[in-house]
Amino acid sequence: MAASVGRGVPVRLARMPVVDDLSRGRSGVYRRTLAGRDFRLLWIGSSLSLVGDGMTFVALTWIMLSQPGGTRQLGLLTVCYTLPVFVGGLLAGPVLDRFDKRHVLAADSVVRGLAMASVPVAAWLGEVPAALPFVVAAVYGLFKMVPLAGFPAAIPDLVAPEHRDAANALESLSFSVAGMIGPALGGLLIGVAGGEVVLAFDALTYAVLAVTALCVRRPLKPDASTVGRPLKTEAAARRFMGTCGGVRVLLRDPVLAATTAAFMAFNVAMGMLLVAGPWLAKNQLSGGPSALGLVLAAMAAGELAGAAAAGARQPRGRPVVAIAVVQLVAATGFLAVALAPHAPAVAAGYLVIGLFSAPMTVWAQSLRMARIPAPLRGRGFAILRTLMQATPPLGAACVTPLIDSGRLLPAALAMALTAALPAVALLAFALRASRC
Repeated sequence: MAASVGRGVPVRLARMPVVDDLSRGRSGVYRRTLAGRDFRLLWIGSSLSLVGDGMTFVALTWIMLSQPGGTRQLGLLTVCYTLPVFVGGLLAGPVLDRFDKRHVLAADSVVRGLAMASVPVAAWLGEVPAALPFVVAAVYGLFKMVPLAGFPAAIPDLVAPEHRDAANALESLSFSVAGMIGPALGGLLIGVAGGEVVLAFDALTYAVLAVTALCVRRPLKPDASTVGRPLKTEAAARRFMGTCGGVRVLLRDPVLAATTAAFMAFNVAMGMLLVAGPWLAKNQLSGGPSALGLVLAAMAAGELAGAAAAGARQPRGRPVVAIAVVQLVAATGFLAVALAPHAPAVAAGYLVIGLFSAPMTVWAQSLRMARIPAPLRGRGFAILRTLMQATPPLGAACVTPLIDSGRLLPAALAMALTAALPAVALLAFALRASRC
């Protein structure tokens, strides 16, 4: 179904369904996707574990702040929480491709669950060692990429190709909901029972994920995949024997390389926004913390709506064009930073970012599932998601001098251009490729 964006730019971009559409049956694609027992089990376990993850960082930081000199140690805790992710990302992919993903996900859940449980056990036995929160954070970071890459790598084996967008949207919805519920629930439980109880709850969610992974009946090894055929040949797959080889093969696929570069640039802009949002709430927007909550809630609401819409309607014909167009629209939302101190206008920009960035993720993930060979999906998704994790800190570092000096307009333009220019390049690439 042809549409046009702007003037003279033809785009096969699926119409985003409105609420009435969904109420008349568009949501049926989600029911059909969740009707699959194995996918439903793994999705439920993963979603509960994500809620626990959202609680854990709040709990660990609170435990750290409760210790003498805790404020000075908070930065080290953050490093332990994030830096091992990049090492784990290089290791997780080959493991996921070598072994049954059910067993890898279960083993990961057991290891991280035991790490989380060690803190409440130590507290109940007497005293939490000063180094233990750092060890727990490092274990969490080292294994974080296993489910982040393992779940999407398993989706093509669990759902039919026509349901991949819905499955990816459900994963995106899980991230958004867990990002809202997890920290809030963690803060509530800390006030009632303490941070150690929160970590015990997180350990329980890991146990649930381990059980649900082991209850999946379908083997999740590459040779068991019969749902959909990847576009790459087995000869290409054999070149993908190591992580470095995996990077080379990904870069040789122009579609994967172009979309990944555009996404990395967008995440740089998101890293800039991570600095701008709290600064605006403290210095520009009336309401302080409540204003920050307002704009973040607007983005979360946009992400929920955008993911639901993208999962219900697939982009027809040229998904790369659709991805580029929604990224361009999302980039305009960053300009709202310059509209401070008007909180509703800033919140509207956050809403636009969330609403149009969610379809980017859903559609791009389905595209990657189609282009990455089945024996290589673990490495492929581990590499791609590790790259995505690496770029927000770069944006945060780049924009801090502008934000610190109060130069909101240059900061807003930097964010918008960082997100938009790669989208323009991606759109040009897709349109040029379609004419070849």
